[in-house]
Amino acid sequence: MARNARVMHCTPEDVFEVLADGWLYPSWVVGASRMRDVDENWPRPGARLHHSVGAWPMLIDDETVAEEFDSPRAMVMRATGWPLGEARVTLHVKPRGSHTIVRMQEEAIAGPARYVPRAIMDIMLQWRNAETLRRLAFLAEGRSSRRAGEPVTPSAIPADESEMPAS
Repeated sequence: MARNARVMHCTPEDVFEVLADGWLYPSWVVGASRMRDVDENWPRPGARLHHSVGAWPMLIDDETVAEEFDSPRAMVMRATGWPLGEARVTLHVKPRGSHTIVRMQEEAIAGPARYVPRAIMDIMLQWRNAETLRRLAFLAEGRSSRRAGEPVTPSAIPADESEMPAS
């Protein structure tokens, strides 16, 4: 199971504003290229994001289903990525002083990706999910900065999880 974490210079509520706006999904999720539709009840459990992955002309229409939405603490989604399969993505969000720590874990739950050796899958997902969290931080920190009337600046990227504050 691939795990990543990032310190974000915003509140947990700022992070959940981004997560709750399904139309922003391709802005922060690496691989998602466009939105086709967002269920009206997103992000409540069972609601779906209808998106595409890839680049034209090789687009694949997929969806992501909300399994849990506990704002501003946690979100669990089941993301499809056929032909590779499905993954469960869990985001845990905790305040730490004036910052927020977002921890992301992803594991294959269906399809051929379940049979890729864990060490290989984790290496691929570590990079992808680090970039996903970086993009999520840009959006959440940008919202926070605009509200505060401050200039928007990206957060520092920790070299590894050992630099993260303890949970």
